[in-house]
Amino acid sequence: MSKGNTYVIGDIQGCYDGLRRVLDKVEFDETNDKLFAVGDLVARGEDSLSTLRFLKSLGSQFSSVLGNHDLHLLAVVNGIRKAKKSDKLEPLLNAADLTELVDWLRQFPLATKLNEQSIMVHAGLYPQWSIDDCVSLSDEVSNILKSDDYATFLSKMYGNTPDKWSDKLEEDERLRFIVNACTRMRFVHTDGTLDFDNKSHPSTVSNTANSTLKPWFEVENTKLTTSQRVIFGHWAALSGHTNNSQFVGLDTGYVWGQSMTLLNLDTSALISVTA
Repeated sequence: MSKGNTYVIGDIQGCYDGLRRVLDKVEFDETNDKLFAVGDLVARGEDSLSTLRFLKSLGSQFSSVLGNHDLHLLAVVNGIRKAKKSDKLEPLLNAADLTELVDWLRQFPLATKLNEQSIMVHAGLYPQWSIDDCVSLSDEVSNILKSDDYATFLSKMYGNTPDKWSDKLEEDERLRFIVNACTRMRFVHTDGTLDFDNKSHPSTVSNTANSTLKPWFEVENTKLTTSQRVIFGHWAALSGHTNNSQFVGLDTGYVWGQSMTLLNLDTSALISVTA
């Protein structure tokens, strides 16, 4: 059998119809092709339940990293947070196979290498980390999420502090920063401080000479080589545009009426369907 294609899909957010349409567009072969997702598999779209059931049915042909909405779902299921009406999660939360789906979901990491030169992480690569740093820190969180006592961690996960990385961070503070950098980051100050206030397009954020605020991918990262790629989602306002082929944004805002995008990892071709 010939080698199948490997695709990476942007934020699905429970948009089952868009997911199936973009896979149909590339004639996705469930037995031979592989599908990776940049996270935010659920919430806001019309059918998070069918989305998770379908992706789980792909078995070893599918893998993902976790996004902020996926972690939020885990917190809701464990009674740590309340579901938002706008997330349209009721059918999923009432499903007979909810526990099975949640246990499957929490096996996924926050960051993973797609090959030696490419990392996939929901929000992006924190500018003071190498690809290997990010994967190793993701493992620290992942080991807890896979454990029986993962709800205790989720109860301490929320919050905006600490907002700057240090190797000396420990326990809850360390884990919270890793989660925030991997799943919530957009803008970062040039000194490495995370900013949680701005979600809009970079062009709307102060561009004055003394402004230290930049999109994370425009802050110099001395640990990233020019041949390495970061594939991410999360930032719909970018519509995928980073103006740098090293940073591939795949959240093209389908849930907001824009489009859903697939990246063919082997050819770097982008394939989209509009909402």
